[in-house]
Amino acid sequence: MLKTAEEAIAWIHQRKKFGVRPGLKRMDYLLEQLNHPERNFDSIHVAGTNGKGSTVSYLRALLETVGVDVGTFTSPYIECFNERIQYNQQFIADEAILSYVNRLLPIITEMDQREDVQGITEFELLTAMAFMYFAEMKVDVALIEVGLGGLYDSTNVIDPLISVITTIGLDHVDILGDTLEEIATQKAGIIKPKRPVVTGNISPEALAVIQQMAKKNQAPLYSYQKDYQIDYLRPDKEWGEVFTFQSQEAVFESLHIPLIGMHQTENAGVALQTFILYCQLKGIPVKLKLVQQGLKKTYWPARMERVKKEPLIVLDGAHNVHAVTRLVENLENEFAGKTIHVLFSALKTKDVEGMLEKLLTVKELDILVTTFEFPKAIPLAKEIQAIEPNRISFVSLWQLGLAELLERMTNDDVLLVTGSLYFVSQVRALIHTLEEE
Repeated sequence: MLKTAEEAIAWIHQRKKFGVRPGLKRMDYLLEQLNHPERNFDSIHVAGTNGKGSTVSYLRALLETVGVDVGTFTSPYIECFNERIQYNQQFIADEAILSYVNRLLPIITEMDQREDVQGITEFELLTAMAFMYFAEMKVDVALIEVGLGGLYDSTNVIDPLISVITTIGLDHVDILGDTLEEIATQKAGIIKPKRPVVTGNISPEALAVIQQMAKKNQAPLYSYQKDYQIDYLRPDKEWGEVFTFQSQEAVFESLHIPLIGMHQTENAGVALQTFILYCQLKGIPVKLKLVQQGLKKTYWPARMERVKKEPLIVLDGAHNVHAVTRLVENLENEFAGKTIHVLFSALKTKDVEGMLEKLLTVKELDILVTTFEFPKAIPLAKEIQAIEPNRISFVSLWQLGLAELLERMTNDDVLLVTGSLYFVSQVRALIHTLEEE
């Protein structure tokens, strides 16, 4: 029996050694021992290479405006471990984590003795805890973000009201496959019989896979720019974007969102279409005023997040080539003519060269590559600098790199921190600490 939440979290983390182990057998067995908490609440399942977290944030804010009690399960965390499991934007309490871990311990000990179900992973444990929490809190609906892929992800034991696939790009190719079609097959694995599916801005070849799976499951499909349309209008005067949404069910003009980037209007559109479907299923009227309120109050850290106005410091957790491509579009759209200094670090499992090459397509931009405390963080390899020796430099301690860039930049420049959500969260914590002093 563990005594503190710290001990409980440490126990969860030490399950990491089991890594990614495809298949739902362990999860099914564990949930059976817990009397299937996942069957006691409605859910919406969200998969996608990028945009999952932002879409969940918009959807949560929209649902809360119509009085729905919302649970969210997301990853990774930015501020603290507890934020991964939330109820109405309140992080799960330490006491609840300790209680659930102590309930799980004897079950996991027993499972580890059995060859067919041994080796429960950290993410599988977290998924089970989220289900236990949402059942106990009696949420109206839980927004469940897929951890990896979809088909064999531990979250894919739910029968959701609606399935959502935000985007599809090349990421985790060692596990999910190295073509868009293979990755789409994994994501489309969350589609359930006769349950509606909402898709975001997805390439034709990947969308074809989803259409095929939806047809096979007789699942109604709502596709971006076909069944609902997004028209990007302009950047918001203060910080954010303005767009118009149109579908068979509704037309909303001049909607404001507080997150930067044209792709954020797409994420908001996915959330809005999903929200409309949920409201139809539950007999809730959809009103423009509440939609405007919900979108405006959306908060999602480390996604084109402005943490300082002067000098302008922006954090973005773009962690693969697909996300960096969207980031570059945003930089060119929002900061044209400005000098951009980038503090960059990433995980060595990513296409680091591809990410840096994409960033360097922005003209007035230089990159300071660094590393950070994390098991898979990139080493400072010389071949990285060889990509563009005049525009890429190195610093071994990112804290020194941050200080160096702040010293160098003028009030007209932009400092961007990017490359990995894990890295960005560490920098974010330091900046907030400095701001409070």
